[in-house]
Amino acid sequence: MHAALFAAVEETAERTIELPFPPLVFGLAAFAGLVSLLLITFAFRSVGTRH
Repeated sequence: MHAALFAAVEETAERTIELPFPPLVFGLAAFAGLVSLLLITFAFRSVGTRH
C-alpha cells in the first residue's frame, strides 16, 4: 500500500509545469487589460447623447 502511494507521489512530482513568467507578470497583464477595457468603455460614454 505504501509503496504504491510513494510511487504515485513520485510520478506526480516529476510532472511539474513551470510558468514562463513570474505570477506578478500575469497579474499586472490582467490589470492592464482590464484598465484598457475600462478606458475603451469610458470613451464611448457620450455616444448615445449625440443623436
